[in-house]
Amino acid sequence: MRINTLKAYMLKEFMELFRTRMIIMIYLMPTMVIILFGYGIRMDVTHARVLIIDNDHSKYSMELSSKFQHSRYFNGTLSQMSENEALRLIKQAKIDMLIIIPSSFEKNLLHGLESEIGVFVDSAFATRGSTIASYAQGAILSAASEASANMGMQQKGTISLNYRSLFNQAMRDEDAIVPGLIGLVLLIAPAVLAALLIVKEKERGTIFNFYASPISKGEFLIAKLFPLFLLYSLNIIILFLLAIYLFEVPFRGNFFLFWLSSEIYILISLSIGMLISIITKKQIVAIVLTIIVTILPGFLYSGILLPIASMQGISYIQAHIFPVMYYNQILYDSFLIGQGFNSPKIVLYLSILGGYLVLFFTAGTLLLKKEMR
Repeated sequence: MRINTLKAYMLKEFMELFRTRMIIMIYLMPTMVIILFGYGIRMDVTHARVLIIDNDHSKYSMELSSKFQHSRYFNGTLSQMSENEALRLIKQAKIDMLIIIPSSFEKNLLHGLESEIGVFVDSAFATRGSTIASYAQGAILSAASEASANMGMQQKGTISLNYRSLFNQAMRDEDAIVPGLIGLVLLIAPAVLAALLIVKEKERGTIFNFYASPISKGEFLIAKLFPLFLLYSLNIIILFLLAIYLFEVPFRGNFFLFWLSSEIYILISLSIGMLISIITKKQIVAIVLTIIVTILPGFLYSGILLPIASMQGISYIQAHIFPVMYYNQILYDSFLIGQGFNSPKIVLYLSILGGYLVLFFTAGTLLLKKEMR
């Protein structure tokens, strides 16, 4: 290996990054993305606007109404307007849910008869509507359980649920989203810059310096990627500190595992960009192709929006093709669970990431031609 030649190439790359101000984007872009998306993406629903029409005005109907008035999930309002007027408010997007309590509500409860409650939910956004409906069902069941206890209707042997939330006890969106965003950022940002490394020289004609030099293809790729690798390695610490101190995400795992997997993952991202830079001839084509290859799988198969375990068929298979899925599973374990190297699954995923790195770098070495086409 020609150490002096490698040093010269690396120095050239460092100087190019400083001269073009691209070094600013190396640290600005990941920080901006994790802050914007970390605060912007919300899966739970709070302060849903609920209108309650109580036609019974009884003790138990008031207790039911109070479930929607003293909760961070609902902003409940009692009203005596007609049902048609209330439904018109839903159509105008002025309320999120309408609850209609019938006039015979308490009477039916006391006599053990079935009593229907009208619940109308704005489901224009299906996920939000489903979440609101689930919250409403929980509130109504809670009120029904309390009413049964007050009326002495509980029977011996009745099943009661005593559940606990594990790993994210506070049910915070930040705990679920921010670790996934780290995987997304470290996939997209390094790949985009790496996609410009070789194609840029093709456009300028400076690639002929490589054709005429004695340096091998592997040495050339190492010299190209190593400066970016060093600079992006600092982002591991920056994103970690943002997650811990800005978003207050707990860290329960092994920091060495987090660091090692992140370094391998950055090399994978750089290798993806390098491959695209090798096969394309224009910078704009390289950027667009990199965005397509990284952003779409990053959002779909990182586990941020949809758990991988809930996928079926082709989508489940596709999720296991992209390295972001394996890295994010390690991230979630490091931040929320803490199994680390004690988990055979995590060790397997780390090995798979190493396999991706070898595959991509080898493919880049084979596809790069040290000659004019």
